[in-house]
Amino acid sequence: VTRGGKTSSRAKGRGAKVGAWDVKRTWEEVEEGADGTITSTIEGLIEANKRKRLLKEQAPYQRGFFRHVVLILDLSDAMTEKDLRPSRYILTLKYVSEFITEFFESNPLGQLGIIGMRDGLAVRVSDMGNNPTEHLNKLRSLRQEEPKGQPSLQNALKSAWGLLYHAPSDVTREVLLLFGALLTSDPGDIHSTITELVSSQIYCSVIGLAAQLAICRTLVTRTNPNMPWQNYYGVALDEVHYRELIMRAVPPREIPGSTAPDDSNSGTGKQSATNEARQPSLKMMGFPSRKPPHPPSLCACHSKPITGGYSCTRCSSLVCSLPATCPVCKLMLVESTQLSRSYHLLFPVQNWKEVSWARAAEVGQNHCFACLCPFPMKSVEAPKEGDSGGSSNSKGVTGASNKDGVSESGRYECVTCEKFFCSDCDYLCHEVVHNCPGCQSTMPMGNEEGGEGDQMDVDES
Repeated sequence: VTRGGKTSSRAKGRGAKVGAWDVKRTWEEVEEGADGTITSTIEGLIEANKRKRLLKEQAPYQRGFFRHVVLILDLSDAMTEKDLRPSRYILTLKYVSEFITEFFESNPLGQLGIIGMRDGLAVRVSDMGNNPTEHLNKLRSLRQEEPKGQPSLQNALKSAWGLLYHAPSDVTREVLLLFGALLTSDPGDIHSTITELVSSQIYCSVIGLAAQLAICRTLVTRTNPNMPWQNYYGVALDEVHYRELIMRAVPPREIPGSTAPDDSNSGTGKQSATNEARQPSLKMMGFPSRKPPHPPSLCACHSKPITGGYSCTRCSSLVCSLPATCPVCKLMLVESTQLSRSYHLLFPVQNWKEVSWARAAEVGQNHCFACLCPFPMKSVEAPKEGDSGGSSNSKGVTGASNKDGVSESGRYECVTCEKFFCSDCDYLCHEVVHNCPGCQSTMPMGNEEGGEGDQMDVDES
């Protein structure tokens, strides 16, 4: 129910008309398909949700390749509220577990740490590391505890600064705050703590569960210079929106000041200083091999006895897992597979464009190039009374896509290889495979052009 009209009903007294309130009948917007069901409408909503995640900005921004992220969780009494089912606390632990899995899948060279806010203190849940299993085990232990007390944003930010300030200068330092309370119990001046974060180039993002707070907006605005604060501060409206806000922090963020300088800032030194500090540079790495099982020896990173591990290629120090920075010589140690898995962050797959019915009839490709599933065929429907022959029908004949980016023909075309794909393959290639099957295919084309092509030698003896 939405309020309509500009005049107040209270000013009109008891005789105010009911027409001042407009009822939005959302159930009347659902259209039935030809079979009398709403299956087609539901499928359209699912496909629109997929395209919403794929239609991302692909401008050539500089993004953080090596990420050190500190996740701050609100463990105060405010998380016991049940406006998000089953409760804010349980739902947060569930979504954070999914976030950790997705984070290390998309950022194999990143590291993550978790801090909690409870009883006015900052509780370290897990240390900085790149092992998702350790973080998930720590989160499971939080299910046995109950949220209590008041949160302290200042103490949490100081603890996050202590985890990030010693990180190398070429590493992106980030803080993701999940804040459910409407207040913060701080022992000192929180603005001085924000100033320390700004001087250390630590970028903060906030997800609120109750309402927008002025201190959180100040935190996001000051730690993300030259960037719109709305991109890094959101308030969850429901369970689905809450998950979308958390998963928005999975891909590497844009580095402030990495875009082309604006003409309006050409006279100031702020933009030029930021761009100068973010000039690309070469980074030396080591690719150690895993050592075979041996008698227990202390690792250089945790001083714990291990029977395997990796040996630094420069100083032969022993580390537990990769990626890691050698504690002795400060050399970045990674695996070649981790570096190759991060390739799609530098060169993402371009968004595929929607295919109109005219384009589909011109090419004549009736099956998906990847999964070979047949495409839907165009159905000719009689125009409704009062509609002209050129007007759009329920299939959207006049346009190639609707406002959600969904193709009217169910086809999506790669702009490079000009192959058609279905919506499922569109999502799979952009979110999982990070490659286009049409561009990666190496099928010989010599026979189709009249040539002999490459023939395989066959032993007939």
